[in-house]
Amino acid sequence: MIQLDSTLQYADLLPAIDRMWERSAACLNSIDQTWSPEQGSLVFTVRGRYTAQGWTEWTQGFQFGSALLQYDATGEDSFLQRGRQRTWELMAPHVSHIGVHDHGFNNVSTYGALRRLMLEGRISYDAGELAFYELALKTSGAVQASRWSRTHSGGGYIYSFNGPHSLFADTIRSLRSLAIAHLLGHRLDAENDEKISLLDRLIEHARTTMEYNVYFGEGRDLYDVRGRVAHESLFNRNDGRYRCPSSQQGYSPFTTWTRGAAWIMCGYAEQLEFLRELPDEAFSRWGGRSDVEAWMLKAARATCDYYLSETPSDGVPYWDTGAPGLVHLGDYRNRPADPFNDYEPVDSSAAAIAAQALIRLGLFLGSEGAAYTQAGLTMLKTLLAEPYLNQDPEHQGLLLHSIYHRPRNWDYVPEGSRIPRGEACMWGDYHLREVALLVQRLARNEPYYTFFGPVKS
Repeated sequence: MIQLDSTLQYADLLPAIDRMWERSAACLNSIDQTWSPEQGSLVFTVRGRYTAQGWTEWTQGFQFGSALLQYDATGEDSFLQRGRQRTWELMAPHVSHIGVHDHGFNNVSTYGALRRLMLEGRISYDAGELAFYELALKTSGAVQASRWSRTHSGGGYIYSFNGPHSLFADTIRSLRSLAIAHLLGHRLDAENDEKISLLDRLIEHARTTMEYNVYFGEGRDLYDVRGRVAHESLFNRNDGRYRCPSSQQGYSPFTTWTRGAAWIMCGYAEQLEFLRELPDEAFSRWGGRSDVEAWMLKAARATCDYYLSETPSDGVPYWDTGAPGLVHLGDYRNRPADPFNDYEPVDSSAAAIAAQALIRLGLFLGSEGAAYTQAGLTMLKTLLAEPYLNQDPEHQGLLLHSIYHRPRNWDYVPEGSRIPRGEACMWGDYHLREVALLVQRLARNEPYYTFFGPVKS
């Protein structure tokens, strides 16, 4: 169980965040010197060098989006130019990609970041350039929303790259694309010119995820523990009935893959912030704002509470809460995670995502959420130091000891080790930068950082 540092303040982390941005710049520059577009989207490091890994194209937005976060945090113009140019030249196929559930990762991290920076006055205003970004974001949101399967109960979900039967935990974080497209006044036009609200699909997907991918200790099955998360839910496409939980990257359908849990934690926390910006009438067909907020909060709090109870004392989780080798680690929940053990790898990328979730949820709840915020800050403090923050100038990764796909054995196992360790991934590096930017802005009393742009209040 995580041990909170209840005295930690935002400003206390600024020296470590500054050091992180220095390392981040070096990592980004190194990648830029060795990568070319012909190599494909970079995914994770092997022996300290970023490599591609064919599966689906879901990480390129993190690569270019990281340069934009670097500019946002430091004002170094070269990173703005790099992120903007690569977005213009290489991201268009991601906007119209009909085969993935990852539009919120790829396109909001690039086109969305550039739009936000312009609206915040961080880059010069250009009406034509802004219209270009917004057209990309409208299209991305509609394409994402078109990947739609209906359930037997009349609900629905954005289906994963596995096909129309598959609801992934990850996808709730990709609701970012629907959110921005809706803010921009866009919709999805379907067969016979049916006009489909992107907000309706966002809310429906979030509700279906809550009903099937999140457990609440209410007796749903033998393994129904409050806050536990199933990576995937499977449905019979003949009639839309729910069949069973599954997992692509976790140990089993009945244990919690911790990065899947982190995606859900962060997705609900972000969507609560986004929905707060909408007028009350937007929720009329959903029973009102209070009803929607209530079930989103139920899911957010349950998953965050489970994460905090199952995670080692420093906030860095092992890759799955039911990973079989954990039995050899004794009382691992009540001491810091050990990425150098011989049995099961940790996943620092899950911690980076979860830290942001906890900070955002805590701030959304106000004084009632102080423990969540402190937990997120405690975790960030852990990630900004060794052994997680990379100190090796020859290593291109920023956040070490992350895991991609343990069941497929894709992650690099160094000589002399029995498990993967010491490597980085695009989403882990990106989310460390993102949570650091969030805390940096809070510490400096700068505009609150959200994916959808300047907040109204």
